[in-house]
Amino acid sequence: MRTTAREAALNIVYAQQFNTDCLDALKKKIFKQFKLEKEDDLLFAADLIATVEEHRSELIAGIEDACHHYKENRINRMDKSILLIAMAEILYFDDIPPVVSVSEATNLARKYSTEKSVDFVNGVLSGVINKKRED
Repeated sequence: MRTTAREAALNIVYAQQFNTDCLDALKKKIFKQFKLEKEDDLLFAADLIATVEEHRSELIAGIEDACHHYKENRINRMDKSILLIAMAEILYFDDIPPVVSVSEATNLARKYSTEKSVDFVNGVLSGVINKKRED
C-alpha cells in the first residue's frame, strides 16, 4: 500500500538528515519494519527516496519560497522531511493527484509531528500547488 511505503520513505528521509552512512542497510531495515513486501510498494518507496535525494536542493528552495524565505534550517526536521516527500510527489510523480499528496502529508504530520504542523504542512503545500498551477 502506498501509504505504508510513503511512511517508510519518510523515516528514511528523516534519518538522512542526521546520518548518510549505512543508508542501504537502513533502507532494508525500515522496509522490513514496515512490512513492505510487494514489489510495487518497494519500488514506490525507493523512487520517492531517490527523487528526494536527486532534487533535494530544488525541493528545499521550494520550501523556503513557499515559507516566504523562511530558512529551511529553522523548520522542524520531521516537518521538513514530510514536505520533501510531498513536494517530490507533487512535482515529479504525475500519476499522484496533488490533493492526495497533501492529504497523505497532513496525515503524516498528524502522526509524527504536532497539531500545529498539520496546518503548517498544509499551508506550505497549498502554496507549492498554487505556484505550480501558475507556471
